[in-house]
Amino acid sequence: MNTRQKLEIIQGMLGLTQTKLAEKFGVSFVAFNSWWTGKSSPRPKMQASIDELFLEITGQKTIPFNQLTAKKQALQQKSIKYKSVINEILNNPDIRDQFILKLTYHSNSIEGSTLTEPDTAAILFDNAALPNKSLTEQLEAKNHQTALNYLFEHIAKKEKIDEALTLKLHSILMNGVRPDAGLYRNHGVRITGVNLPTANYMSIQKLIPEVMARIAKKTTDIIALSADMHSKFEQIHPFGDGNGRVGRLLINAMLLSANFAPAIIRQEQKQLYYTYLYKAQTKNDQSQLEDFLCEAVMDGFKILDRTDVR
Repeated sequence: MNTRQKLEIIQGMLGLTQTKLAEKFGVSFVAFNSWWTGKSSPRPKMQASIDELFLEITGQKTIPFNQLTAKKQALQQKSIKYKSVINEILNNPDIRDQFILKLTYHSNSIEGSTLTEPDTAAILFDNAALPNKSLTEQLEAKNHQTALNYLFEHIAKKEKIDEALTLKLHSILMNGVRPDAGLYRNHGVRITGVNLPTANYMSIQKLIPEVMARIAKKTTDIIALSADMHSKFEQIHPFGDGNGRVGRLLINAMLLSANFAPAIIRQEQKQLYYTYLYKAQTKNDQSQLEDFLCEAVMDGFKILDRTDVR
């Protein structure tokens, strides 16, 4: 595979323009474009950087233990700053609204919603009805807002993250969208785009409580436990639709319970997210998914610190 082919894959996975990709490598657009067109080749050190990023974004890299540990320790230090992250969110309307906007917009966009972030803000906070957007997408945005508010209150009351919560979140998300809101699927499903078997629908009522039991165990590594839960939950795929959104809500329930900020999994990182999730499910290596979650939680702390500019 030549440099141009690797750069095309990197660009597609990261969702960046050539200009932004040039910035990521710390070179001018002219230099980058010269690699792209084959007029010149990167110097050995830069070629090594391209090769390393290619391995990372295609899920072929194992994140070193000490690197992951350092990121988790940094998150723990951020957590210590806040006596209660959930109360910080509930007691500051601007922070609460920012989390609701970001989490709703990105989670729904990952699932194919065409609403922009400004569209989502208008629907959530101005109760706007957008004539050029589908009613279903607008209802899904409002439902996600309701689910988040329910989740925040649930965590503030220190209630359990269990099967009942999982079903409740699905019932809120799919209210008015699907007739099976709050119910497990009663048919087979396939996850689009990957060769990954999902659970037989007759096994779901046995498998989900097992996943929830793992969540209930005490841990000193909430990132690892969240990644483990998410990979297993998504492979079970217990619902006819809404599995990704429920799964990401459960991640954030776990993080908030551990006094961490919610993870902002951005729609432009969708392909990376899916790649690392699939790797965790098939290769018995969740290091890249954990690393990805660390970055997403750090983005959440930026909202808490009011330093988020994206």
